[in-house]
Amino acid sequence: MGNSAVLPPIYVDTTIELAPAKVIASFPINTFLENLAIAPDGRIFVTNHEVGKIVRISPDGNQQIHATVEGKVSGLAFAANGSLVVTGWNADSIPVVFLVANDGTVETLLKLPDAIFLNGITPLSDTQYLTADSYRGAIWLIDIAQPRASIWLEHPMLARSNSENIIPAANGLKRFGDFLYVSNTEKMLLLRIPVDTAARPGEPEIFVEQTNIDDFAFDVEGNLYGATHIYNSVVRIASDRTTTIIAQAEAGVIGSTAVAFGQTESDRTAIYVVTNGGMFLPPPTGVVPANVVRLEVGKPGYPLT
Repeated sequence: MGNSAVLPPIYVDTTIELAPAKVIASFPINTFLENLAIAPDGRIFVTNHEVGKIVRISPDGNQQIHATVEGKVSGLAFAANGSLVVTGWNADSIPVVFLVANDGTVETLLKLPDAIFLNGITPLSDTQYLTADSYRGAIWLIDIAQPRASIWLEHPMLARSNSENIIPAANGLKRFGDFLYVSNTEKMLLLRIPVDTAARPGEPEIFVEQTNIDDFAFDVEGNLYGATHIYNSVVRIASDRTTTIIAQAEAGVIGSTAVAFGQTESDRTAIYVVTNGGMFLPPPTGVVPANVVRLEVGKPGYPLT
């Protein structure tokens, strides 16, 4: 893939309604920002994937290294005590779940040698999390209190159509109501999985086809805001499954990888987007700095727990 011209034109006829955008932090070219989680006080925690760092960004854009792991980091979510649950690999390339304390101390909580590529993670209860395994085509249930891990669901719809393709399949995942939504990026699908009262999965179904979603977040009304990664944009998918583009390359979202809602009174109707500057599929101009971008979307986020 040389540039965006080779991509299937899946958004060519999509409505465009651009949200007000502001770059609040930038990182050097070839920084792969993968995921983010936002604390109640407004601090943004971001995974710098390839160098195994978690960066803490204050609301005014000041950056500090919060934690460093020996390996790589992908998804992150908060535990009840404010610590971070982080997916990634250790120095031996074994998939692991890290626990990062409030002071930045790193603990390897679990090793998952049967996993392949742990990616997005989202809470299921106070102590249980679901994390996508992008190459195994599965979702793992992680219990941080035990601690232990088990397969929650393994299914062809969560897998790649071609195991040689490096694009992740099951990628981002979030619960809304009685469903878990999962992006299969490699198949360009947004899936929906029923979740019963015992938190067990039903049969996955296709919610939206021909959409290239990495990670995403919901507002209170059930609108999904998704990072399109190699399409260098952010889209809103309404509950009626219609798609609107709300940010494009000009807003600073080239290589958008993840989205999260603000948590303070002043930004609860805004989403924050992290990017890699186009590292996976460089735009014609070449890779650009990675950004954290704030988009004002006008509706508050949906609480995850």
